[in-house]
Amino acid sequence: MSPATDSERVLVLAPRGRDAFVAKSILREAAVRVEITVDLPELVQEIDRGADAAIITEETIHTADMRELVAWVSAQPPWSDLPFILLTAHGGGLERNPAAVRHTMALGNVTFLERPFHPTTLISVVQTALRGRRRQYECRHLNEQLESLVQERTGELAAANRQLLAQIEERERVESTLRQLQRLEAVGQLTSGVAHDFNNLLTVVLGNIHFIEKRLGAVDADGAMAQRLSYMRTAAERGAKLTDQLLTFSRRQRLDPVALDLTQTIAGMHNLLQSTMGGSIRIETKLASSVWPALVDPTQLELAVLNLAINARDAMEVGGSLSVRTENVRLGPPLNAEEPPAGDYVMVCVADTGAGMPPDVRAKVFEPFFTTKEVGKGSGLGLSQVLGFAKQSGGGVRIETRVGEGTSVCIYLPRAADEAKVLASRTPAIASNEAIRNAVILLVDDDSAVREITGSMLRELGAIVIEAGSGGAALDILDRETRIDAMIIDFAMPGMNGAEVAHRVQSIRPAMPILFVTGFADRAALEGVSETSIIGKPFVDDEFATKVRLALESNASRNVVRLRRRN
Repeated sequence: MSPATDSERVLVLAPRGRDAFVAKSILREAAVRVEITVDLPELVQEIDRGADAAIITEETIHTADMRELVAWVSAQPPWSDLPFILLTAHGGGLERNPAAVRHTMALGNVTFLERPFHPTTLISVVQTALRGRRRQYECRHLNEQLESLVQERTGELAAANRQLLAQIEERERVESTLRQLQRLEAVGQLTSGVAHDFNNLLTVVLGNIHFIEKRLGAVDADGAMAQRLSYMRTAAERGAKLTDQLLTFSRRQRLDPVALDLTQTIAGMHNLLQSTMGGSIRIETKLASSVWPALVDPTQLELAVLNLAINARDAMEVGGSLSVRTENVRLGPPLNAEEPPAGDYVMVCVADTGAGMPPDVRAKVFEPFFTTKEVGKGSGLGLSQVLGFAKQSGGGVRIETRVGEGTSVCIYLPRAADEAKVLASRTPAIASNEAIRNAVILLVDDDSAVREITGSMLRELGAIVIEAGSGGAALDILDRETRIDAMIIDFAMPGMNGAEVAHRVQSIRPAMPILFVTGFADRAALEGVSETSIIGKPFVDDEFATKVRLALESNASRNVVRLRRRN
C-alpha cells in the first residue's frame, strides 16, 4: 500500500465525543496529515482550500444544513470525486440504514465505516481513499498533457497568430516612438518563426505539385485534373507571397538591391496599375526625367507601389484620381519615426483624391494588422510592409493626409553610389545544367519531407544525392566519402545549425562549395554569404537548378562560405 505524501491532507469532522482525536492519533501513526474541523461550514471552507479525503461522523450531518457541502460536491470538475468516509453506528450500512442512501446520493464517493473500528481498518480505508485521490490527480495530469499535445500539434500556426495579435493589441496603447519600434521588433520575431515553418510546408506542397504535373503531362491527363493542380499551385504560391509580406513587414526579408531608374520602373508598371485600378479611376504619372539611380530591390518596390495603389483605390469613390510621381529630394532630420535620416533620396509618391484619414487613424496606419476595411477585405499588412521594406532598404516613408481631400504616401529610397557595380552583380550566368549531371551532392535537412522533395529535384537534374538528417550525420558521411562535389544545407536545424555545420566543413574541406536552403534566417548570420549561395524556400522557378549549377561550375574558392561566428 502506498504511503501518504506530505502534501496530502485529510479533514475530520466529529464534534461529539473523542472520535476526532482518536482518528487523528491513529492516522498520525500512519504518517497521514490530519486536520480537525469544528463544524460543517468550516469543513466546506477547508475542502475548498484543498483536501484529499474527509472523515465525517454520521450524527454530524443528520440534522445539519448540507446544502453548501452538496453544492461543492456537485461543482467539482469532471476529473475530481473527493472521497468521503462516513463513520456510522453499528448496523449503519446501506442495507439497514435508509439514511445511508441519501448520504450516498448527496456526497457521491462515500465509504461507510462502522464503529467501533479497528485502527488498521481505518488506516486501510483512508489509504485506499488517498490512493484513489492520487489516481484522480494523475488522470487530470495525463488529460492535461494529452490536451496540450493535441493543441501543440494542431494549433501551432493559430497560437503564433494569437501571440502576434496579442503583442499588437498590447502595444497599441503606447504612443511613444521607442515603444512603437520595440513592438515592431517583437512582432517581427514571431512572424519570422511562422514564416520559417510555413515555407517548409510550402516547399513540400509545391515540390509535390511539380512532380504530379510532370507525371500527368507525361500520360496526357484530362484537363479537369490539370486545372485542379493549377488551383493548388496558385493557392500555395499565394501562401508564399503572404509569408514574403510578413518577412518584409518585419524587416527580415533578404533583399536583393540594385541601382534602379525609378522613372523607368514606374512607367513600366502603368498597365499593371491600370488593370488594378479599373476603368473608373484615372491614373496620372509625373515622372522626373533625370532621377538619380536608387538602391532598391525591384520586386519589393513594385509590390510596395502596388500596395499603395490598392489602398488608394479602396479609399476613393468612383471617378477618383490616382497620381504617381518620382523626384530627387534632399531631406533634413526626420520628424517622425517612419521618416528616413537626413540625406539624398529618390522619392516615389502615390497620392489619391479619397476620403483622407483622421488623426487617430493616421497614428495607427503603420501598425501591423490595423485596417479600416471590413473583415475579409484586407490583412492590414499593406502599409506595414511598405514601411518595413523602406526602412530595410535604408530609407523611410512620409504620409500627408487631409480628411475629405485625400492622402499622399511617399517612399524615400537611398541614392545608389555605384550604379555600374550593382547592376553588374545582377547579371545572370547563362549555361545549361550539364554540370549537375553525375555530381555527388550531400543534402543536409532535418525535415524528412523537405529533404525528400529536394533530393528528388536534384535526382531529376541528374545528380547523385547522399542524404543526411542532421549536421552530425553529414560530418560522419564526409569522413567516409572521398567524393562530395557540393553540399546543400538547411540553415535552421535543431542541435547543430547550418552555420555550425558549414564552419566544421570548412575545417575539413576548405574548398567545398556550400549552398544554404532556408525558409528564413537571421540576416546577420548570413552576412557575407553571396546571394548565389542562398536558396529560399519554397523554391521559385529555376532558381534551385541555377544556383546548384553555379556552385558546381564556379571556382571552388569562390564558394567557401564565410559566416560570422555568433557568440
